[in-house]
Formats: sequence, structure tokens, C-alpha cells
Amino acid sequence: MALSSPADREISREQLLTLYRDMLIQRAVDTRGFQLNRQGKIGIAMGSEGHEAVQAGTGLAFQRGKDLLYPYYRNTGIVLACGFPLVDVFRSQLAREKDTSGGRSIINHVTAKALGIASISSIIAAQCTHAVGAAWTLKYRNESDRVVFCQFGEGATSQGEWHEALNFAAVHALPVIFLCENNEWAISTHISKQMRVPTVATRAAAYGIRGVTVDGFDPIAVYTAVRDARAHAAAGDGPVLVESKCYRFLSHTTDDDDRTYRTRDEVVSQRPNDPVPKFEQYLLAQGAIADDDVKAMRREITELVNRPTDEVEAEPYPDAQSLYGNTYAGPDDAWV
Repeated sequence: MALSSPADREISREQLLTLYRDMLIQRAVDTRGFQLNRQGKIGIAMGSEGHEAVQAGTGLAFQRGKDLLYPYYRNTGIVLACGFPLVDVFRSQLAREKDTSGGRSIINHVTAKALGIASISSIIAAQCTHAVGAAWTLKYRNESDRVVFCQFGEGATSQGEWHEALNFAAVHALPVIFLCENNEWAISTHISKQMRVPTVATRAAAYGIRGVTVDGFDPIAVYTAVRDARAHAAAGDGPVLVESKCYRFLSHTTDDDDRTYRTRDEVVSQRPNDPVPKFEQYLLAQGAIADDDVKAMRREITELVNRPTDEVEAEPYPDAQSLYGNTYAGPDDAWV
């Protein structure tokens, strides 16, 4: 599928370059996470290669200082696009003392209240009901032009909490966008074994809300779809379900061997859709960026990722005496 035309989508050159930069950073951070795991420096890594266009496009539509983000575990790119500091991503991965959770959370489970980024839950679809609760609060307080972004994979749509969240949000016309990153695989379960309808967005009709399916390899298409969904929700017209169809090129995590449930030929057949080189070639063809600029940006991002990795590796681990802190109300002493 051809990428969208900037003129058709009302997007500036500055926004195009922001999309490209955010996609490159996400890819670089993912690659570094897998390298750190193979070096034995972190216990597990979880990549999002193939999701870059979805997350950069969504992040560009997110209004910093206004909106709230309820991400899921494969959302490193979107939390960075929404303003989460890169150095804190590595503090989380390397479990250092200055990590926002004190070095306690599993990989990619970041949070930043000041930025509107909620804590990630490992329970599939749990963030959906949490997001709806936040959207209910915004409506109850009559806070205008504020929207909740709720991210999840298509596997979450098989959970009861997902359906409960959509139904409650629809009934009360809440300002929330349900953003599905449909990569076809819920760990090892293919989408064909989860649903009979052709798209996740088809399910929106059952709740009386708007449903949109978009090419998740096209960051411009994702951005404009999410931007329009945000305007709809912010206007008080209720929630929107946006499904971005993409693909997960890597295994679920570094602990997963995806060869046990899909063939190499399948993965290879999807590679022409890889959103990073595809969008890069598009920008070059449009004259939005030159070859020298591409090389310069790639060098800059390599340094951008290398520097905080080295800095964070030199930081101390949490003090062992803090093990019981923030666990129980009252004293931190262990139970005896």
C-alpha cells in the first residue's frame, strides 16, 4: 500500500521529520534492548519492530500537557513520543536506583504522572478499564479538550475487560480513544483463532461507537486517523476505536522462540512493509529530506542512544535496604 500524501493529509514537513525521528529512536532503543539482553545486562527485552509507524503517528496526535496515555507493554515508542525521557527508559531496563519505580518494575513498565503517562499493567486489557475510569473523571470534572489514549494489542480484545471498557465508555460518551495495534499475533495465537470478524474495528458497531481501520505501516495515515478521533472524543461525541494494522517482526520477547508458531517465510514476506525504511524512502522521494540529512540524523540518534546507556550503566542499583519500601502502608520492615 502506498503511503499517504502530505498534501492530502494536511501535515507539515516539520511533522514529517518528527515522525521519522521518533520511528528511528524507537527502532534504536529496541535494538539496544535486545543487545543488552544478549550481553546478560538485562533479564528480558521486548521489541516493537514493525510498530514504529503506529506509535510515532499516535504520539504526534497526543497533546502534551492535556491528554492521558494508558499504554501497554509494547509501547516504548509511544511513551518516548509522548515525552518520556530516554534516559529513564534505560534506567527501567537496567533497574537502577533512579528509575521511576525504584528499579522494581519489569521491562517497559514505565510511568510518569507529570506527563500523563499511567503505570503499565502486565494484566492483558487491564489498562482499558483504568483508561475508562480516567476518562470518566475528565467528563465528571467538565475538563474540556482532554482525551485519554488507551493502547493495546489485538489479543486484548479477547478479554472481558476490553468489552466492558468499550461498553461503559460508549454508554457514557467518554472522551477516550481505544487504539489497537493489530500485529496479527497475540504472543503465539494468530488473530484467525481469536475472532471471526475481518477487523477489530468492526466490533465498534456493537457498542454504537465509531470504528476506523488504518494502515499501521503508514505513520501519516495513523496520525490523521488518531488526530480526527481525538477531535471527535474531545468534542463530546464519545469514544472511537482506531485499529492500526501492522506486524511484529521479532519474537514476542527475548524469552520467546517465534519459530514454534510461524514460519520464517511468513516474516520475510512482511519485510517489504517495514515502516522505517519505507517511510525513509518516501521522505526522500517527496524531497522532505536529503541523503546527507538521513545520514546525519542516524548518527545523531546512535549517539543519543549510546550516551544514556553508558551513563545509566554507571549508576548504582537500588539499596538493598529499600526492598520493602512502597510495598505496605506503614513501616517498611519485613514481616517476621
